[in-house]
Amino acid sequence: MKITSQEEYGLRCLLQIARANGESLTIPEIAASEGLSAAYVGKLLAILRHAGLIDSVRGRSGGYRLAAPAAEIGLSRVLKALGEPLYGAPSFCERHAGSETDGECVHLSGCTLRTLWLTLEHWIGQLLDQITLADLIQNEDDLAEVLRTRLSEILNSQTAPLLSLKLTN
Repeated sequence: MKITSQEEYGLRCLLQIARANGESLTIPEIAASEGLSAAYVGKLLAILRHAGLIDSVRGRSGGYRLAAPAAEIGLSRVLKALGEPLYGAPSFCERHAGSETDGECVHLSGCTLRTLWLTLEHWIGQLLDQITLADLIQNEDDLAEVLRTRLSEILNSQTAPLLSLKLTN
């Protein structure tokens, strides 16, 4: 999985806003805190605002603030707003068809890689759905424990049905 700079910096800007506890932050404040240009922060905030993750506030104490409580904003939603899905079918197959195939994948039927990428994307998406901005503004040790617990819950809930299928066949 590759995280783009837009996803990384967009998330970092969003975390700055989440840490402000309902207070509005301006583009220059966020840019200074993250060591980014004001123009780039403005572009990222426009994407986040268009996705409904933040609101812009006009006036003397204007700026940007979260559109919902940090505990209600999942990381999956943030990353989808800022980037592309991990696998992105069906265009993924078209982009990786091979140079001699006129855009048609030679593995349209029986593609084990497509199954692998879709499965990984599903599991990663489920984990990212469980992680909120509120989780990410904790300290690293607390976050590590939250991640271990949630990943374990997801794996246990998904692995048990898979194992029972194998045992009954």
